[in-house]
Parts: sequence; structure tokens; C-alpha cells
Amino acid sequence: MTGLDIDCALVADILTGFVRDEITKFGFQRGVLGMSGGIDSTLSAYIATRALGSENVLGIIMPYKTSSPDSQRHAQLAADKLGIETRVIEITPQIDAYFDRFPDADRMRRANKMARERMTILYDQSQADSALVIGTSNKTEALLGYTTLWGDMASAVNPIGDLYKTQVRQLARYLEVPEEILDKKPSADLWTGQTDEGELGFTYADVDKLLYRMVDLRWSREELVDAGFDWDFIDRVSRMIRNSQYKRRLPLIAKVSQRSIDRDFRYSRDWGR
Repeated sequence: MTGLDIDCALVADILTGFVRDEITKFGFQRGVLGMSGGIDSTLSAYIATRALGSENVLGIIMPYKTSSPDSQRHAQLAADKLGIETRVIEITPQIDAYFDRFPDADRMRRANKMARERMTILYDQSQADSALVIGTSNKTEALLGYTTLWGDMASAVNPIGDLYKTQVRQLARYLEVPEEILDKKPSADLWTGQTDEGELGFTYADVDKLLYRMVDLRWSREELVDAGFDWDFIDRVSRMIRNSQYKRRLPLIAKVSQRSIDRDFRYSRDWGR
């Protein structure tokens, strides 16, 4: 890997092995993931299929009444190309029933509720299918906190969580994700006309260049400014990272014993898996 450019063949092999190892070492053979028709979930589906075989991957499509018809069509297009089973589970009845009690709820509450509803469905379907939930969130979203805690951030394993959006696009193109999906504007499809970049106010291409230098290379603020990044842009992105740290880790457990879970005791390492 050089900067944001990745060796796609090598990364694809690493991620395929990662998913296979992490799913099977706990006695599972199957994976379940939400398919939105976007590039992130499609890429995760491609990697999962390489790792587990098409017969062991289940794609769940969960539209809301305002979801774009293209989202479901693109999700099915990818699933058909991969030869994986899909189930369509609409979330409109339960979302609307809940917000009938809270009609003044703003758009963000509704978006978070939809993301979490979709994740509860994935975990239920994984239980029914004796499978683990495969994540679909990328590194850019996670660093910016542009995710929903216990919603799209949740999963048992996440093959693309260390890839910036720019790298997701590279790998998706290498794995021959359909052009329609590669070319569409990123959107969580949470309301009509919503796009990620429109909501964020900057492009993934621009913020990935900054994030890579801030996080991976640990450049100082002065070095970033000298490289041509706008001071206000640096400040804004820094705040987004700092203020969303709580989303990127398990709930912090107050330490009172010798071996606290997730700090001192990690099952896989300590018990030979």
C-alpha cells in the first residue's frame, strides 16, 4: 500500500482470509449482512462470498417507505451476480408505529431509529440462520462518527472497517462490483434525496486525504496546513473525530478487578482462538 492507493489483490486476499477465520473459529459457517445497494455493503458481500461461498451468505434488504427503489434494485443486482440468497424485510410498519407516539421526532432521531431497527433484524436473522453478522461500515465513516452506535456500526466482524472510502472504491472496482453501484452517490438512504457528501459538506475524496495524513501518518496541524489543507477544515474534522470516540469502542467498563473485560481479558487471545 502506498498512501491511499492499495494493492487490491493483496487486500482482497487478506480480507477474505479474515472473514473466513473469524467466522469459522467460533464454530459458524455462515454470514448475514444488510444490503443497501450501496458500495460498502456490496463490497462486504463480495468479500463474504469469497470467504464463505455463496451458499453461506445471506443478504437482508430492509427498505423504508421513503427508500429509493434503486437501492433495493441495486442490492438485488449484486446478490444475483454473487448467487447469494436475499430476504426483503420492510421496516416501515415498526418505524411508523413507534413514531406515531413521538410525532415531533426530528429527522436525526428517525434516521438513528431506522439504522438500529435494521441491525436488530440482522441479529435476529443471524440467530435464525446460525450465522454471524458481517459489518459494512468503512474507516472514513467510523473516524468521522458518521454512523449510528448499535446501528450500522454493530457487527461481529467487519472486513472493510480499516478501508477509507477511497480505498473501498478501489477494491470494489477490482472485484468487479456492478458499475451502477460504483457510480452512484453514497447515501444512507435515510430520507428522500439524502447523500452522504451533501450532508457532510465535503467529499470523501477530500476528507480521506486529510484523514490519512492525520490518523495514519500522524501529521501535525502545521504540517497539514503546509500541505495545503484549510485550517477550518482541519478543525472541523478534528472535532468530528474527537467527539465521536465513544462510538468506536465497547462501553467503557469501570475497572475494579485484576482482569477487566476488554482491557486485560480478551477471550480469543487468552483461550487459544
